[in-house]
Amino acid sequence: MSDAWRALTAESALEPDIPLCDPHHHLWEYPGSRYLADDFVGEFAGHRIEHTVFVECLQHYRTDGPEPLRPVGETEWVEEVARGTDRIADGPRLAAGIVAFADLTLGAAVGEVLDAHLAASRRVRAVRYATAWDASEQIRPSHTHPPAGLMGRADFRAGFSELIRRDLAFDAWLYPAQFGELASLAGDFPEARIVLDHMGGPLGVGPYAGRRQAVLDDWRRGLETVAARPNVFVKLGGQTMTSAGFGWHKRPAPPGSVELSDAFRPYFDACIELFGASRCMLESNFPMDRASCSYGVLWNAFKRVTSGRPRIERLALLGGTAMNFYRLSR
Repeated sequence: MSDAWRALTAESALEPDIPLCDPHHHLWEYPGSRYLADDFVGEFAGHRIEHTVFVECLQHYRTDGPEPLRPVGETEWVEEVARGTDRIADGPRLAAGIVAFADLTLGAAVGEVLDAHLAASRRVRAVRYATAWDASEQIRPSHTHPPAGLMGRADFRAGFSELIRRDLAFDAWLYPAQFGELASLAGDFPEARIVLDHMGGPLGVGPYAGRRQAVLDDWRRGLETVAARPNVFVKLGGQTMTSAGFGWHKRPAPPGSVELSDAFRPYFDACIELFGASRCMLESNFPMDRASCSYGVLWNAFKRVTSGRPRIERLALLGGTAMNFYRLSR
């Protein structure tokens, strides 16, 4: 949707003095789609975003050299962008943390790639190898085109072990049908630090359309198995992606923060109940979640949905958990 469409629902920032950390966003330059640092920061709309975490999205890979090392180009590019914004007095620490990509199916050989990422930027905190897969052909797999059962494969797990050796966390992007796989991975590697992106992507399209309550119930039951692993954290967000099935992007005007907070509440409350606020972090997932609302309205919704919680929990959800998980300096 267009900027003009998002501007149809404008709101002033609620509680603008609360410090925030956005632990999941992208920057990119695709043909016909540009979303760079100036675009992102220009959306903060009075919210006090102090730190952000960039998550891999296939950008500026090296065009030559060994194929496994080409994703290091993305880290090099983001490091350059982040250094530029660091020079802005009183500005946000953009990409204070970087979640890079490395092909974990390389097994132990992925160690060379991880070392190259770490050499390219001291901001690298984690790796994401998206494993999102669903049996339905109507559900698009993640950009890595993963096969079923990837997290249980020996080569993937050998690569995963290399993250632990370097004290790097793992961002897990998957669908609810894969919760058992993630719980098994976390249980077999209890020393690993894992965060589940977008609450595990509860779906509302394809075979899941029109079954919101049943899907919510199934999602929660599966999530319980993941939450039982104390080394797994969760990012609360992703519900304004079109795959969530709310259909907001089809409206004449986008929803406001009250409607969004009401829609988010069953999912967020379940996550906080199962994981505790100290293992939950609110995320924008912009510009992916930009399909349904503006950044300012989204953070207003986050503030509304957490408004009744104790202050210590709110501060954790709105930034403290993310700062601790990604080991960002204040």
